[in-house]
Amino acid sequence: MALTADKEALIWKTLNETRGKIEPSEYKNYIFGVMFYKFLSEKAQNWLNEVLRGETWADVWQQNPEKSAGFMQRTLGYVIQPGDMFSDWKTAINEDKFNIMMVSDALVHFDQGVSPDAKDNFAGIFTDMDLTSSRIGTNAQTRTATLMSWINLMDKMELVEEADILGDLYEYLISMFAANSGAKAGEFYTPHQVSDIMARILTAGRENLEEYSLYDPTMGSGSLLLTTASHMKNAGVRGAIKYYGQELITTTYNLARMNLMMHGVEYNDINLRNADTLNGDWPDGVVEGIDNPRMFDAVMANPPYSQKWDNTNREDDPRFRFGVAPKSKADYAFLLHSLYHLKSDGRMAIVLPHGVLFRGAAEERIRKELLENRHIVAIIGLPEKIFTNTGIPTIIMVLEKNRATDDVLFIDASKGYERQKNSNKLREEDINKIVEAYLAHHDIDKYAHVATMDEIRENDYNLNIPRYVDTFEEEEPVDSAELLSSMKALSKEENRLTTDLKEMMSDLVVTHQEDQQILDELREVLDHE
Repeated sequence: MALTADKEALIWKTLNETRGKIEPSEYKNYIFGVMFYKFLSEKAQNWLNEVLRGETWADVWQQNPEKSAGFMQRTLGYVIQPGDMFSDWKTAINEDKFNIMMVSDALVHFDQGVSPDAKDNFAGIFTDMDLTSSRIGTNAQTRTATLMSWINLMDKMELVEEADILGDLYEYLISMFAANSGAKAGEFYTPHQVSDIMARILTAGRENLEEYSLYDPTMGSGSLLLTTASHMKNAGVRGAIKYYGQELITTTYNLARMNLMMHGVEYNDINLRNADTLNGDWPDGVVEGIDNPRMFDAVMANPPYSQKWDNTNREDDPRFRFGVAPKSKADYAFLLHSLYHLKSDGRMAIVLPHGVLFRGAAEERIRKELLENRHIVAIIGLPEKIFTNTGIPTIIMVLEKNRATDDVLFIDASKGYERQKNSNKLREEDINKIVEAYLAHHDIDKYAHVATMDEIRENDYNLNIPRYVDTFEEEEPVDSAELLSSMKALSKEENRLTTDLKEMMSDLVVTHQEDQQILDELREVLDHE
């Protein structure tokens, strides 16, 4: 069962009504925190209902708290103490006994009860929920009231029966917060339509692999990881798919951790880091002088476009053996980092600005090396304004390491979209057309072209799509006789209307001198027509 559009709209409307004066960018930290705690709490409660066989969690805990904590930790990776369940908060609200310290204490207890092998996934995940902030209330009483409204809101959603529904809701809210939180918000979210294109390309012909590793070096909220995994046969099978990702912004890193777990990914299949991808390689790289990179079956990325970075002393970094990207534009630095961690038989897809196709100097040299080493498989030009809060034209570049051929497929998908109020949207037919063109890997008139390396060399390694895909549409020839006939008819109609207007004006009675002057001027204009 998926969320309906009506349900989504109602939830978003209700959320907006409860946020008060809190900006969407900050509000999401609280509402996602409450949502995620509810998810973890109800997961724990459902597990307890299966294993306790009639005993209460409070009774078991009272007998031996340490043993009870270890009991839950071994299965779930975390502990929620009796009295700290989401349902306990709701009961306290109903009995008029709730206060904000119940939530504050529960979050402290949660952090203390995380299993050592689950620290990377759970530790500090609620740090963005500042319960002392004046933004949610000027005193403890008003902050308590605010939190009560959020708990009641989450309680009404009634989505616990299906974890994927909660995950879908979370993903929907991420997209809405991105669209309503200012220019920077889009950094943590890749539109699902783009994610779907990349996922289908990455997994094509590989859907039945028993094991599969995914890596996103600029993962944002983790949507690319989840969408790619969803196309695999073993999606949802514990241990079959391993998720790796890195994110610089701590708040966004927390979003990703929540997102994966609320989509049903078990904590021991998740390996995410909060760090700078370019400054600190993931996760191994050069250790004690030996290059030992971790390799992945699929690498996907939507890095920040043309970002400044520190490129000093990078010449010896094995990730950048094809060249060092300029300090003013890190696009190729992200690309080379991603390619470096791709398995020899893996596949990679990355979203980049159009400029990487034709900019000169260091970027041109890197582009030449990638082409001559047969790494670039395809370049897909996307429509403008399909990314949240940016109109920058973008492409998807597909790369592999060990190709038998050196040709490059160019797809111009820039004209296939549905225009919306503030953005453009790829329709299902647009997505299918792109993927089918990629899989076919042959020329399609006005849409796709397989360019040989000789063609590319002739263009001095410039990969600008219009050089390879001619989308020019000739205008239909004009029928001169038909055009002349139409012009004569229009002229005849104009004369008739002018005559009728003059007759109407002659019947007018004017009482003011100014009106008479206007009427005379109008007659003069008509006489010269």
